[in-house]
Amino acid sequence: MTKTNAGRFFEDYALGDVITHAVPRTISGGERALYHALYPARHALHSSDLFAQSCGLASSPLDDLVTFHTVFGKTVPDVSLNAVANLGYAEGRWIAPLWPGDTVTATSEVIGIKENSNGTSGVVWVRTTGRNQHGADVLSYVRWVMVRKRGSGPAPRAVVPQLAPVVAASDLVIPAGLDFTRYDFTLAGEPHRLGDYTVGEVIDHVDAVTIEEAEHMLATRLWQNTAKVHFDATNRADGKRLIYGGHVMSLARALSFNGLANAQIIVALNGGAHANPCFAGDTLRAWSEVLDVAETAAPGVGAIRLRLVATTGAAGVLRGADGKYDAHVLLDLDYWALMPV
Repeated sequence: MTKTNAGRFFEDYALGDVITHAVPRTISGGERALYHALYPARHALHSSDLFAQSCGLASSPLDDLVTFHTVFGKTVPDVSLNAVANLGYAEGRWIAPLWPGDTVTATSEVIGIKENSNGTSGVVWVRTTGRNQHGADVLSYVRWVMVRKRGSGPAPRAVVPQLAPVVAASDLVIPAGLDFTRYDFTLAGEPHRLGDYTVGEVIDHVDAVTIEEAEHMLATRLWQNTAKVHFDATNRADGKRLIYGGHVMSLARALSFNGLANAQIIVALNGGAHANPCFAGDTLRAWSEVLDVAETAAPGVGAIRLRLVATTGAAGVLRGADGKYDAHVLLDLDYWALMPV
């Protein structure tokens, strides 16, 4: 008998299981300060109460990826502690802002399961929902993870969920009261509004960040992410600790300020893939492609759909002639953000 938790293996998941994740977490302004210390994040609406109030909000909400990281971290001990890799995301929606003082909880439902042909691992799909202290949903997304098997027993019947390729613009949730009709472009940092972007446009965000082991470890602990591949150098044959994919997300999002300073709020995650592993010492660059634009019912508020690519290579390069991701591409993220029209 043991009181410790070795984490779930592929055999421990069953279609329809609902997992309630420990531990509730109350968010304070400290998370904002640490987030801005770890990443060069400076979108105005997440930086200034006065700017947020000029946009119709009561105060400045936490960065949207703080919500994502906090909810994601809750799920790791139950979903991906024994993961080989986190493979992708879909159908993500930010439903309500996260404010200092909110307490976050999370649950996940198993919606798909499929053993890999090698018989040593399998893929598990879960739909995760984060909620605040009032029981209101703040975030919902699907992710799929490759998980090790405990043994060599028979596999369950494969069920692969059908997922929407994109969250419809009509399904985007606009924060209550958001109004960009008095938006201050000077304080925001750039003059570009929704009408200045065209579908197919590629934006090189120019700047770069070299990832250090220390900052990655701090970030992974901050979000209470306990996945072994991020902490234990003996967990991989090469003796390296894998950089948490969310760390790459936040770095790339922060770098995208240069060219997309007015893409203020992330409201949907259409899809995403961690294309290649990232390790300490890698120098990360980012570029974006405009995939779509849409109107919303909120005054002065439009939506822009973007592909955000984190890479150690050149801007604009995504795939090789074989259709596979270029070896330098670390992240391919498809998301909707809100921007003044």
